[in-house]
Amino acid sequence: MTIQIYNTLSRRKEVFRPIEENKVKMYVCGPTVYNYIHIGNARPAIVFDTVRKYFEFRGYEVNFVSNFTDVDDKLIKAANELGVDVPTVAQRFIDAYHEDVSALGCSRADVHPRVTESIDIIIEFIETLIEKDYAYESGGDVYYKTRSFEGYGKLSHQSIDELRSGARIEVGEKKQDALDFVLWKAAKEGEIYWDSPWGKGRPGWHIECSAMAKKFLGETIDIHAGGQDLSFPHHENEIAQSEALTGQTFANYWMHNGYINIDNEKMSKSLGNFVLVHDIIKHYDPQLIRFFMLSVHYRHPINYSEELLNQTKNGLDRLRTSFANLNHRLQSSTNLTSTNEEWLAKIASFRKDFIEAMDDDFNTANAISVLFELSKQANYYLQERNTAEVVIKAFLKEFETLFGVLGLTLAEDQLLDEEIEALIEKRIQARKNRDFALSDQIRDELKAKNIILEDTPQGTRWKRG
Repeated sequence: MTIQIYNTLSRRKEVFRPIEENKVKMYVCGPTVYNYIHIGNARPAIVFDTVRKYFEFRGYEVNFVSNFTDVDDKLIKAANELGVDVPTVAQRFIDAYHEDVSALGCSRADVHPRVTESIDIIIEFIETLIEKDYAYESGGDVYYKTRSFEGYGKLSHQSIDELRSGARIEVGEKKQDALDFVLWKAAKEGEIYWDSPWGKGRPGWHIECSAMAKKFLGETIDIHAGGQDLSFPHHENEIAQSEALTGQTFANYWMHNGYINIDNEKMSKSLGNFVLVHDIIKHYDPQLIRFFMLSVHYRHPINYSEELLNQTKNGLDRLRTSFANLNHRLQSSTNLTSTNEEWLAKIASFRKDFIEAMDDDFNTANAISVLFELSKQANYYLQERNTAEVVIKAFLKEFETLFGVLGLTLAEDQLLDEEIEALIEKRIQARKNRDFALSDQIRDELKAKNIILEDTPQGTRWKRG
């Protein structure tokens, strides 16, 4: 079996053929770190982390690079509002990003390059584009000559004439053509800057990823990925810059995940439906967020609402309950027969079905359907009078393996701080009412969740064991 990827460039599924055998060079556009990430940022983090995990499951060595944009207008504005410098803002939200996506089950990239650590290679990149007559300096800014690149528009499937009709030169811009885009921005008074051949300034947004991808992955990479909103102009501009510089194909496969709506409306600050991951995971199991995201094919739009999230929780709970019941039978039963080849063959077939789903453009929705069928068959098996230890262990192994490929855990939900405080308050009230049975029940419930209570003259304190 072979992996097929829907390539945005060709608008069709293509068999994945890596540049180097059994190796994948993958670049995913990361966030601009001026605030906590929102639910829309979480989707590509989860989706492409899952793609990476699946490649590794299939035996590939993945070199996974995802950048941080740690200087731009939004960071400068945030720094001014907070009364700190730009690096302080960036570090704060880089740390927050790692904390949030780690909770969502995402592994760290092999490299997380930052713009501020890549200025030298960005300047060198721009200098070469100027030498090749693909770019020009104008009043301290440097612009890319969009019309000079013959293939411009091939990713977004737009012609130069179509793009020209909507292009405008904004006030203060010094470019020769409305379609040209900035590579280097002259610094304004009081802004963070770096010295360059064109004066004090900082990189434009599009040049960053081109330079960092080339440094860490080479002139041609296997997969470039990100949200659908990045396909134009960001990724289109990356292609123009990189291929003008090297004369080589920049990326062989382009992957883009679909949009997220909030309660059937486009997410935006103006609508007041801007949902931060940092807030969501205070109230919901982060693994539920991941399971929810993977329950829809990555290229399709997804609608986020608390109602849908709670529906998804029921499904995740069913799978976890099946796994827990298998474990319970294994640990408690003394009547385990030797084996059952028919059931072992049936369990093995789920791995094949899972791979078939994921090989088809990483169809996690169909892969999760396989997990539900695995759960259903496990429940059927546990109803049998005689069960075999080897079969139960085979079920457990399959659950653990396939869940792990999707970055999911089979552990029960860990209690959130708010839930713990609510239970403690309920226990305090029970003690006031002299309902010691309920008080002890709550203590035991918390203890089972690894929460240790300590009753002191100042009140009840708790800690995780």
